[in-house]
Amino acid sequence: MPDNFGNSGKNPRPGTARLKGLLSETVEYARSHAAEAIDPKAQALFETTAEVLLGLRKAYEAFEKKNEPAWRKAS
Repeated sequence: MPDNFGNSGKNPRPGTARLKGLLSETVEYARSHAAEAIDPKAQALFETTAEVLLGLRKAYEAFEKKNEPAWRKAS
């Protein structure tokens, strides 16, 4: 059954690609708001949000490349 990310369930690539794009957009959004925020605590919150999302995007990239032991097939 297809989901909102264009993923049929068999091939995760369309879903991971879409999520990486959404994460990148959200990182840009958070960083732009950090730059505009006057409150230092708000700036820190937006920057922290961006950094966490970048880490998550990196996990998706590792999954796609299968360059982490957790993402490789068990033999």
